[in-house]
Amino acid sequence: MTYDNNNGGEYGKYYIQDLQTPSGMMSPDMQEIYNKFATRVLWMDGNICPGAFQMNVAWYTGIPERDPMFPEHDHSHAELVGFFGSNPDDPYDLGGVIEFAINGENHRLTKTTLIYIPGGIPHSPLRIVQVDRPIFHFSVVMNAEYDAEDIYK
Repeated sequence: MTYDNNNGGEYGKYYIQDLQTPSGMMSPDMQEIYNKFATRVLWMDGNICPGAFQMNVAWYTGIPERDPMFPEHDHSHAELVGFFGSNPDDPYDLGGVIEFAINGENHRLTKTTLIYIPGGIPHSPLRIVQVDRPIFHFSVVMNAEYDAEDIYK
């Protein structure tokens, strides 16, 4: 049996195809700033899909007016952060410049990058310095919920 998209079947509930962000995740002012430079595509956590860990997926298409956009914070669980360029002829070219810090050690990214952050380690600020082409971004926190919500206020 084949089901269309996530409609039906025992496992249809595990297919998330529409954006559902947690209520109150971002203040209205923060959401307005975010929408000017990024498009959130999908969000998953244990509230949206029981048993899932948290994941956020977005396209960065500009420079935020708030700097840094995301200040230093930490999570009780490990996090994986990714920035991917959108040039199919050179997938390692980020198409921009991102600055990201782990425990105060800042790195300037110009290549497609995956970053592993152990639980409890402070990370960010995240600065989007330059965007020449859309940058695909994701973050995964190995917990059922995102546990640093105060950075979005």
